[in-house]
Amino acid sequence: MNIESRKRELFKEFAPRLETTSIKSKIYIGSLIAIILVGLYAFYLQMSKGQIVTGMRDNVVWGIYEVNFILLVCISYSGAFISGILHFFHSPWKTAIARIVEIITVLSLLIGPIYILLCMGRLDRLHYLFMYPRIQSPITWDIMAIITDIIACFIYLYLTFIPDFAILRDHCEERKIPKWVKKMYKTLAIGYQDTKTQRNRLHKITRTMSAMVIVLAIVAYSVLAWIFSLTLQPGWNSTIFAPYFIVGGLFSGVAFIIITMYLVRKFYKLEKYIRKAHFKVGGIILLILAMLYGYFTFTEYFSRWFSHKEIDTNLLDKLFTRYFWEFILANYVGILVPIGILFFKKFRTIKWVTIASVIALAGVWLNRYLIVIPTLETPYIPIQDTRIDYIFYSASWVEIILSIAGIAAFLLMFALIGKIVPLVPMNYILAGQSAPKTVKEKDNKEISE
Repeated sequence: MNIESRKRELFKEFAPRLETTSIKSKIYIGSLIAIILVGLYAFYLQMSKGQIVTGMRDNVVWGIYEVNFILLVCISYSGAFISGILHFFHSPWKTAIARIVEIITVLSLLIGPIYILLCMGRLDRLHYLFMYPRIQSPITWDIMAIITDIIACFIYLYLTFIPDFAILRDHCEERKIPKWVKKMYKTLAIGYQDTKTQRNRLHKITRTMSAMVIVLAIVAYSVLAWIFSLTLQPGWNSTIFAPYFIVGGLFSGVAFIIITMYLVRKFYKLEKYIRKAHFKVGGIILLILAMLYGYFTFTEYFSRWFSHKEIDTNLLDKLFTRYFWEFILANYVGILVPIGILFFKKFRTIKWVTIASVIALAGVWLNRYLIVIPTLETPYIPIQDTRIDYIFYSASWVEIILSIAGIAAFLLMFALIGKIVPLVPMNYILAGQSAPKTVKEKDNKEISE
């Protein structure tokens, strides 16, 4: 079969989802839009009435917004790192999962920083961060790192889309695809004709960008960790926070990718491409990262307990009293249960690997909560004779709704991207880099129902 016939065949395979929208999909998208609208109302209340509608006060100036920001940014950085590795080393696994990882990276980078803006009481002064930056502050470094990473990841994502835009441009005329979408394909393909020279040039540029996003991911997430570790706050002032955050980011990122793979495989009917072998390998990687993450977590808490510093002792007392169950769920259930599941080969199935990933992701979110909130509730100079809501933090309904709205925005944008381009890159399939050709024959036949 020649290359043009194969392109036509692939387009025919993926075209139905691009040109039609089922009733279930319309209800799903409508529900997400409704949640986002409720979130916009909550945002209006917060902007008009101020931080009083949230649980954030003088002591606890960061809440679940900051926790969501850290989690989403760490997912984006781990996605950039994993995607860069897949491209740079020509991994055959990238055929099935590369585009999913790249989309996750960009969407997380877009939504994550919004949460940190919600922590600010005066968004009307946001431009001061750029007009009068304090270069000594890690927050300034983080802003520069995030902006740089967003630009790099957008360019990287677009480069990987160009060959597919060209295929869609060349074969969409006979299909019932909206005219504006056809015009978009033509514009974004930028005259790409899939010649040998163009392929080589695009490959070199993409490989260079993949190396850049790997470095940017490590640097940017280290800078995020330094925002905490370069202070004297108990629980934050740690020399291992940068590698701890990087390992935790990879752990949560791999878990999130596995969950997304499961959902995409099921709802987009991509069992042919996202196979059981992908989940097996993902489970092994998650197991290794869980053990590393568990080691760093143990080291962090053990060193604080052993130091016997009064402020660290006060923080640990709070973790084992007020936050006892959160601590158990984050650092025992969230780490040991995934290890227990994935350690045994018979549990490395699609179902159990996904369950382990859900537990791991929830555990990381709780761990980030325990890093942020209890520390802010344990200042060096306690506030005396003040209201209980100024000492202890409790998320308000506004914060919860805006957190859910952020998830809905992520899902909506992912669904819309899936309506414009196939979630499995056609050009990788054409290049003969399909994962099913590189795994063992027995794994090729083991497609879970």
